[in-house]
Parts: sequence; structure tokens; C-alpha cells
Amino acid sequence: VQLQASGGGPVQAGDYLRLTCTASGDTFPSYTVGWFRRPPGKEREFVAAIGGAGVSGSGDVTFYVDSVKERFSLSRDNAKKQVHLQMESLKPEDTAVYYCAAERWTTPQAMGIDLVPDALDAWGQGTQVTVSS
Repeated sequence: VQLQASGGGPVQAGDYLRLTCTASGDTFPSYTVGWFRRPPGKEREFVAAIGGAGVSGSGDVTFYVDSVKERFSLSRDNAKKQVHLQMESLKPEDTAVYYCAAERWTTPQAMGIDLVPDALDAWGQGTQVTVSS
């Protein structure tokens, strides 16, 4: 699977954005898709993930890092091969380059906690989100 992230841009604090990860390949429904971000001058960090059909019982299950779970939400459209990250009430500390990634035989929680990000099956290019105060 190949991934492409889009939807970033400059916004004001309190605004919203919707990021989209668009995939190619017929096996997309079986992949867990996650979002990571790299704030300026900091390490890459996990943000959220949504499960695929690759692991029984994980389809559409979501997992979020604590700092975003009340403000961000994930959805997926397998027909369009897309995963959306809806980001509400954005804060300056959400400023980062956002990347989507995919792994076939995993759960959202495992993607966020257990897996080594560099070892994931696929990565998209980043999309910049800049939140001004």
C-alpha cells in the first residue's frame, strides 16, 4: 500500500482541520492506519490510529494519545481508501508535520504503544499543520 497525506495548513488556535490519508492498493481495508506528528525541534510522536480488517475485531477500533483524545477523531472510508483525522479546538502545541502510516497485522493500540514506527509497512509524506495563538 502507498499513502498520501493531505489537508494541512495554517489555522488559528481554536480552529479545526481535517487531514486525509489516501491509499492505493486493493488490500487497504485490512490495514490499521495511524497518524504521527513531528513538532518543530522534537521527536516524532504517535497521535491516533484506526483499525483495519487485518486483525479480527479491530476494524474501525480507534486509539488516541491522551493529549488529543477529546479533540481529534478518526474515521475511514474503505471504498475511497481514505482515513480522515478530524482535529478540533486546535492548539499551538498541535503545530507539527503530520504523517500517516499503515501496518497490516496489528491493532491501533499496538501501533501506538508497541510497534517501532520506522518498521511500519508504509508511510505517507508529511503535511504541515501550523496553529497560531
